[in-house]
Amino acid sequence: MYPKDQISAFQALAKEYLTNPQTIALDSLKKLLKFNEYQYYVLNEPLISDYEYDQLYQQLLLIESANSSLITPDSPSQRVGNSLNTSFVTIPHLVPMLSLENSYNADDLIDFDRKATEGAGYEKLTYCVEPKFDGASISLVYENDLLIRACTRGDGVAGEDITQNIKQIKSIPLSVPLGEYGIKQIEIRGEVIMSKDAFAAFNEKLKLKQQAPLANPRNAAAGSLRMKDPREVGERNLDAFIYHISYVLPIPGAKLTPLLQSHSGTLSLLWNLGFRSPQKERKIIEGVHNVIDYCTSFEIGRDQLPYDIDGLVIKIDDVMLQEKLGMTSHHPRWAIAYKFKARQATTIIENVEFQVGRTGAVTPVAKLQPVALGGVTVSSISMHNEEYIKEKDIRLGDTVIIERAGDVIPQIVQSISSLRKGTEQMITFPTTCPVCNATLEKEEAEAVWRCISPLCKAQIVERIIHFVSKDAMDIKSFGEANIRKFYEIGILPNVPAVYTLDFEKVTQLEGFGKKSIDNLQAAIANSKNQPLYRLIYGLGIRFVGETTAKTVASQIQHILDLTNLTEEQLQSFEDVGVKVAKSIYAYFHEENNIAMIRQLESLGLNMIQTNTTAVDGNLAGLNFLFTGTLTQLKRTDAEAMVESRGGHILGGVSSKLNYLVVGEDAGSKLEKAKKIASIKIISEADFIDLINK
Repeated sequence: MYPKDQISAFQALAKEYLTNPQTIALDSLKKLLKFNEYQYYVLNEPLISDYEYDQLYQQLLLIESANSSLITPDSPSQRVGNSLNTSFVTIPHLVPMLSLENSYNADDLIDFDRKATEGAGYEKLTYCVEPKFDGASISLVYENDLLIRACTRGDGVAGEDITQNIKQIKSIPLSVPLGEYGIKQIEIRGEVIMSKDAFAAFNEKLKLKQQAPLANPRNAAAGSLRMKDPREVGERNLDAFIYHISYVLPIPGAKLTPLLQSHSGTLSLLWNLGFRSPQKERKIIEGVHNVIDYCTSFEIGRDQLPYDIDGLVIKIDDVMLQEKLGMTSHHPRWAIAYKFKARQATTIIENVEFQVGRTGAVTPVAKLQPVALGGVTVSSISMHNEEYIKEKDIRLGDTVIIERAGDVIPQIVQSISSLRKGTEQMITFPTTCPVCNATLEKEEAEAVWRCISPLCKAQIVERIIHFVSKDAMDIKSFGEANIRKFYEIGILPNVPAVYTLDFEKVTQLEGFGKKSIDNLQAAIANSKNQPLYRLIYGLGIRFVGETTAKTVASQIQHILDLTNLTEEQLQSFEDVGVKVAKSIYAYFHEENNIAMIRQLESLGLNMIQTNTTAVDGNLAGLNFLFTGTLTQLKRTDAEAMVESRGGHILGGVSSKLNYLVVGEDAGSKLEKAKKIASIKIISEADFIDLINK
């Protein structure tokens, strides 16, 4: 970006200003500071010390404080916000931010290349390959050389305005010389990340403050974008890679730069403008087989990078060919993401604990020798049930291979029997509850052992935790730790006690001031008016999820109407099969459960069904089901959108299903739906288009 003679001039200017501050010219000082920000934050090649930069920066503040009319929007002083972000306004992108199609192996890439070459009319295509950064997506708009707004990805159509927070990231310039390239306005895309070193350093600071460390760099970056105080964002030492130009408005009469004719050219343009683009990391490759070889070799060294990536992005380099191929409603046809295999590591099983859930299910949990895996430290992992342990031949003391499926959920891949020393022990499943010592039972055709004692402490606590959870009664400010604490000291012995909590005793506990108690009281009071389906779900009836709870609630007037229904009548409800019907019937024919429900009613909880589903709307009469991980919407929000437009959510795949909305890592529901011709299988982006019609 800067020629050698200009760099030399800036070095000389820095020396002059540091020794003779009285000679400082404001415009030159601003340019000098911007240059050194670029050297430090983009190139990672500082030419002056931090102390020297601070001295120059203080001179800038001194000059501007003496005359505020001298402050310009792109001044380095304008990065630091003086006020809190009280809200994040939603603003539309100039061009929708689409997702990328994913690939996981060579066959996927070959299939992508076949479609692309056929569509382009070429035998062999040239691709630009770059890292797929594992951070938080952003969109930036510059106009007349100045940064005018920054926003999150949001739903792809619109995102939240985070301009003040983005200004704290010093690798993102406040102004760029667009005019030199014939550009009046530009919208660019990138990823906010936290480097591994910055992440480690920030967690050390948190530890010194006795605060909980952040989970991983990705979460740290994403969480930073919506922090209320921009100054806190600045403390996290975030970085940003800018890798895509989505929109260009030329200066009238000006000639646009030819760098816009290829993707690799746009990366060079972004680099020349002062952004940290993957200019150095990109690779221009001809032919898909060479791309495959490069992806394979790059994956081996992924952990040597100073930042996390979860794959590579392959793009057709020629922009005219990109435009020719176009895009679907979900993804461009000219680009694809190659996702790396799940991260794996080896560790040792040091102990096994048996945990009891709210339905009495006993789950074996392996306590591991802590090991770093995909940006997090894994020290425990579920082994699901007794059959899982036997099938994988897992023993206490075994060396095991673990992985994070989808770089999220840790699981044991296998035990390494060849490394056994003879001291390993068979894992013996208990015959009695590890909490209350009641005899465990296992139903025929099930793999799970259960404690069926209604007095089991572990189950009671887990039931309370489930009852107050967000998707159930949504009692904010409770928290799992507080529930366990309240139970242990005897002020929260069961679910109804949520509504008779002794707040005088709570005030005596550490960490409970007036404000936190007021918030908890208000949340408890508000929960009494939750719709009936939330109460049914909150009861924790086995096999009854949120969708089934909605179905059941829609078929009754009062919750105790369920005491009068047979299993056969319950099976007549949408998506209620034999197993679910049996569970509901059993629950509502247990005296202790009925007594608890009556007690909750006496405490003022809503027990009556009120019709909250829209009877008309553009989705009226249509049945939906979601599977896989949604990237643009929360599952609960998407389901609410369906219901507010007259649609219904089903609990499983059947001929009654109209639309299956498929997210990432979809499983058996997708395969089952493919076998039923009447079901329309759509992407998340297709769903968003559908609800907006």
